[in-house]
Amino acid sequence: MAQQLSDDDLSAALAGDPSGFSAVYVAISPAVLGYFRARGVDDAEALTQDVFVDVLPKLAGVSGGHAGLRTFIFSVAHARLVDYRRRAERTPHLAEYDPLNDARYSASAEDEALGSLGGISATLARLNEEQREVLVLRIVADLSIEQVAGIMDKTPGAIKQLQRRGLSALRELVTEKDHAAS
Repeated sequence: MAQQLSDDDLSAALAGDPSGFSAVYVAISPAVLGYFRARGVDDAEALTQDVFVDVLPKLAGVSGGHAGLRTFIFSVAHARLVDYRRRAERTPHLAEYDPLNDARYSASAEDEALGSLGGISATLARLNEEQREVLVLRIVADLSIEQVAGIMDKTPGAIKQLQRRGLSALRELVTEKDHAAS
């Protein structure tokens, strides 16, 4: 239970006596701390200390006895709470960046190009890796057979053969897809 403030301690505090202020602090700080905790302040102890730092130089001007002192201290506490809330509103909320939830995300140029091919990327995925690579380098990247051969470390004849087989397999897959759709 909180300690009661005697009339002598109140008089000493209002006169500027440090022991009087100490008695005021011991008697009223638990209630101020409880007020801040009930209002959801993260660091209620620090805010309680701030209140009493503000109260100390102004104690001599307090009137109204015990009730006036409590009213004054809680009016300072309320002002500190308002300041705390305003500061919290201005403080940016830090959140971990998640690129999947970023509304500013836009598809890459490659995604858009493959998406504009009308679902061909799913069909290309059904080819073997070398055929797919040759077709993408030849058609999408618009490279020559010699350039593709240099990139894939194969002969131009092997690239021509992979391209022919890839186009043939692609034709069959597209034909299958057309027959399945109808």
